[in-house]
Amino acid sequence: MITRIREVRRARKLTLQDVADRCEPPTTPQTIGRLETGTRTVSVGWLNRIAKALGVEAADLVTLPEREDVPVAAILDHEGAHAPRREGVAVPPRPAPDMVAILVQSSSGDYRSGDEIWLNRLAPEDYVSALNRDVLVPRPAGRYVFGRLIGREGTRIQILPLGAGGKQQVFDDPPWAAVAAKLIRSL
Repeated sequence: MITRIREVRRARKLTLQDVADRCEPPTTPQTIGRLETGTRTVSVGWLNRIAKALGVEAADLVTLPEREDVPVAAILDHEGAHAPRREGVAVPPRPAPDMVAILVQSSSGDYRSGDEIWLNRLAPEDYVSALNRDVLVPRPAGRYVFGRLIGREGTRIQILPLGAGGKQQVFDDPPWAAVAAKLIRSL
């Protein structure tokens, strides 16, 4: 079986140590390196552990004949576009458990018409991890508020709506909030 563990790890900008630490239970970077190079046989169990550590599906870690990979042709940085030092592939986004999405129909703030914003749902005790990030908060009667989470005090959160001139809104004990995690944009 030909694996793409190394390509996916590099696309995620993770070291062997990062992946080893994220595995459940943790393992050694040497083991991850051996699995990447094929000097150690990759079992289904290892594929599942590494996929979870990388935040991808196990199928993303193997070469499948019916699936086209998107090779990385160039790297864009402050000096412009240049060839990558190593071959790599782009890993398509995959939904995580409990994700929700926003479909943008008209431009608002940094978001353009046609964008998809994928968000990770948070429990109230995790709201602090979303400070200074864009969040979606449910309101009664099927309404929502989307904006920047600028503060949290006890069960109250403060949201600054997108765009210029927005006025801070305060919400007491929303059942959940979702923090923006991925932006899917067609050009």
